[in-house]
Amino acid sequence: MRGAVFHAPGDVRFEHRDDPKLINPTDAIIRMSATCVCGSDLWDYRGINPVNEPTPIGHEYCGIVEEVGADVTTIKPGQFVIGSFYASDNTCPHCQAGFQTSCQHRELVGGAQAEALRVPLADGTLVATPEVPDGALLPSLLTASDVLGTGWYAAVAANVQPGKTVAVVGDGAVGLLGVLSARQLSAERIIAFSRHEPRQKLAREFGATDIVTERGDEGVSHLQDLTDGIGADAVLECVGTPESMAQALRSTRPGGNVGFVGLPHGVEINGTELFHSHVGLRGGPAPVRRFLPDLIDLIWKQQIDPGKVFDLTLPLEHVAEGYAAMDGRRAIKTLLRP
Repeated sequence: MRGAVFHAPGDVRFEHRDDPKLINPTDAIIRMSATCVCGSDLWDYRGINPVNEPTPIGHEYCGIVEEVGADVTTIKPGQFVIGSFYASDNTCPHCQAGFQTSCQHRELVGGAQAEALRVPLADGTLVATPEVPDGALLPSLLTASDVLGTGWYAAVAANVQPGKTVAVVGDGAVGLLGVLSARQLSAERIIAFSRHEPRQKLAREFGATDIVTERGDEGVSHLQDLTDGIGADAVLECVGTPESMAQALRSTRPGGNVGFVGLPHGVEINGTELFHSHVGLRGGPAPVRRFLPDLIDLIWKQQIDPGKVFDLTLPLEHVAEGYAAMDGRRAIKTLLRP
């Protein structure tokens, strides 16, 4: 098969790779229907995360099951399935508590920007749709594999409640779908931090009531003005930098909560300051598997359209162009079709 291989900063190539094979009896092989570039992939692309050898890349996927191992009982060949970036058995105590990305037997699912993929722990990881979907639903269903599930988890972790005020730090795909998630969870006011007009427009479509264009101290001050000096009840941190975390914490009212899902790079939190703020903090790798059935149902019934975050669609063989477009902020998110 062919797939994307990361060689060095700024160097993603579309190359021949070995076809995936069943290794364990709990594995499944899927033929990719769609995959995409994730904002977190850009940490490698920009050289911030060191990669020391050619490495297959990608962790968002949906497609048709081609083959399953002998111990797989609920996933069948021919089904259209979606899975998370971490494989999980969905039976261990951590999975049962809803934190499948901390599964005692978790495995990272990588190399998904390809024509086919091996998914470990298939019964616990993959969720099938009621039938093979129409092509028009593919973009939205693909978001459920990561960015929608991550935005949803940010909202849940921040304890978004009906009638409350929510702020979203970050206007990438996860932040934008955090806006959508907060609206679905019935937040009354949603303040999106964004300096980019196309992203502001999409944030409004997803449910943002206010846009704050400033960052840092100025952004926090603007939010305080909008909330009569109180702050937001819930803040979704969807970037992962020291600046974005500080902005999120300082935008939250005493007694409020921050849900942080941006992959942290250089983030350090002052324990004394957090102690006196009365702000709650929860985050981590989103347990997408917890939310997949409900998210698929919302998409299947066309109650939400998260696929709008894909503003660039390319053939998989043009994956390098997709990375360059996102790196240069010419695209919010790139969908790749094998």
